[in-house]
Parts: sequence; C-alpha cells; structure tokens
Amino acid sequence: MSPAQIGYFVNIRELARRSGVSTATVSRALNDRAEVSDATRERIRRLASELGYAPNEPARTLVRRRSDTIGLIWDSGQEARGLHNPFLLGLLSAVRTALSEAEYHLMLLTTPAAEDPDGSYLQAVRRHNLEGVIVLTTPPDDRCLRVLAASAVPCAGIDTGFTGPRTVRVSSDNAAGAEAAVEHLYALGHRRIATVTGPLHLPPAAERLAGYRRACERLGLAVPPEYVTEGDFFLASGEAAGRRLLGLAEPPTAIFAAGDQMAIGAMHAAADAGLTVPRDMAVVGFDDIDAAALVRPALTTVAQDQRALGEAAVAALRDLLDAGTPKTALTPMPALTGEPRIVPTRLLIRGSSRPRT
Repeated sequence: MSPAQIGYFVNIRELARRSGVSTATVSRALNDRAEVSDATRERIRRLASELGYAPNEPARTLVRRRSDTIGLIWDSGQEARGLHNPFLLGLLSAVRTALSEAEYHLMLLTTPAAEDPDGSYLQAVRRHNLEGVIVLTTPPDDRCLRVLAASAVPCAGIDTGFTGPRTVRVSSDNAAGAEAAVEHLYALGHRRIATVTGPLHLPPAAERLAGYRRACERLGLAVPPEYVTEGDFFLASGEAAGRRLLGLAEPPTAIFAAGDQMAIGAMHAAADAGLTVPRDMAVVGFDDIDAAALVRPALTTVAQDQRALGEAAVAALRDLLDAGTPKTALTPMPALTGEPRIVPTRLLIRGSSRPRT
C-alpha cells in the first residue's frame, strides 16, 4: 500500500502514537507552533509526509474557528444567464485565481430558492463558517443579499449597489470608460451618437449611461430620447436595439453599446440593413470579451481589467477581515458605505470605428 493510500487511514492520533508524543504536540508541530522543538517538529512532519497524512479540514475549522474559505454569490434574477456571459465567466476565473494566490478556498453559493427567501446566504455562511463573501453583479433588490449585507459578514461586491457595516464595492471606472468611447467617436467626426444600455437597475449600466450623457453634454451633442435604448447585455437585445435605431427618421451614425455582445448585435443589425461597419456606421462596445477581437471588423471597445477586478475584490475583503470580527459575526448592524475600489478602463481602437469620409 502506497503512502498516499495509507494517508486515508492516518489521523492525528495515529501520528501521535507513531511519534511517541501527545496529539496536542502533533497539532502544534503541524501548525508550526513555537512550543515544539525544531527536532520534534521535523520528525513529526517527516512522518506525516511519509504516511501521506492530510489534515481533517472540518476538524481544523472547528479548532481554529477559521475555514480559509470565501463564499462567492453568483448573480440572480435576470442575470442568472451569467453562465452564458463570457465577461462574467472571465471575472469568475479572475476571482478564483486571486483567492488561490491569497491561499483561500472558494465556495460557490447559489441563488436562494423563491420559496425559501429568508436569509439563505446567511445560513450558508454560518453552516460553513465562511470568512467572507464576494458578490458578482447581483441586482440590488435581492432580499437575501440585503439581509447578508446588513449583517457583520465581510462582503466585497463587484459592480453591486448594496451597502452594509462591512461591505465594500469594487468596480471598473464605468463612467470614464463610456466618456472615452463617446469622445473617440466624436473625434472621428460623428455627431449623431446613440447608445444601447444594459439593464438600468444594475450600477454598471447606469454609470455607463451617465458617462455617455456627460460626454455628449460636454461636447454639445444632442441626445434625442430615442437615441437611448435599453438592452440586457446579450447579443439579441443589441441586435433589436440596432434595428430600432437604424429605423429612425434620422438614424445615428455611431452606436456606443454598454456591452460587447450588444455591440456585436448592433453590427448584425447594420449588416442586415445593408450597411457597412465602419463606413456607414461606427460601433464601440464595452468589456473586451474574446469575441470582440474575432468579429470582422474587429470591435473597438472599452476594456475592463478582469484580473485587476478580481485582485481588488480579494484585497478589499482581506482589509475587512484584517479590521477584526465582531463578537457575533451575523449580528445585524446599521448600514454604512465603505470607500469603493475603482479599477481603470482603457479604450482599445479596432476596425469597427474609423474617421468619417
């Protein structure tokens, strides 16, 4: 039988018996406590390695009162389609990598069932003794999320609008990115610039619309109400919005879409109308998903730094953890708003936008 196979049957009591010491001494040696001599520590660790010993994580959690595990809440409601959203999948991977580099485990927390809406996230935090929670783009009206945020559980939300006593928001600079997109189109000679927004109850969509309006106002561009149309961040909504905009009596010459999938959908609408991008209409997106560089012409877009967002969320959560834990981790407390962590964006100019001729 190999050492790895033996390891399945070796517990801390067996290590103590074979080492001729107490279980307390074995525990101290494996946890690098100062009360154990270097020789004893090395002897116990060598034996544990030879036998393929692996610590009992649930037991360690009970003893240490720490799990080194962070919960991640995937989006709910309309954004439950996030599994089909390449940007959110990339962001999930970035968070997972940042947690791993910080030596934390990740536990995915699913959306509570409609028939069980009373604090299911808190139940999961309590049951698994989670250190904290990272929230990905969950709508701010999610009741279970509000209950969690009102507690003392450390929470870092990426592009979320919730607040609480130990919460912090992490976000790309959505407004500045939208402004850069409009300024780019203006510099190319476009004066009729429309936008396709995301769902406006979501903070990033609202902020990108605000940046679009701010840039248009500063540049003296008129924004007829029909130039602002709402999508859902997915391709079909961008295609439908593009058809509406191109059907106007005075259609735009450029479209800024608040998400790359919607921008690609608008490009499809232009092709269906017999228009050529960018000769007849320019298009700019937001996110820089892989498909943005693969479509033809390649999509000009505002790039978000997924890795930086993941690292900022983990760093923000660790700051909350370092600040200490109240005596009762789930005690409701008055809501406070922490300083947001803002990650810069950058404009990537590709073939879907070029000077007017």
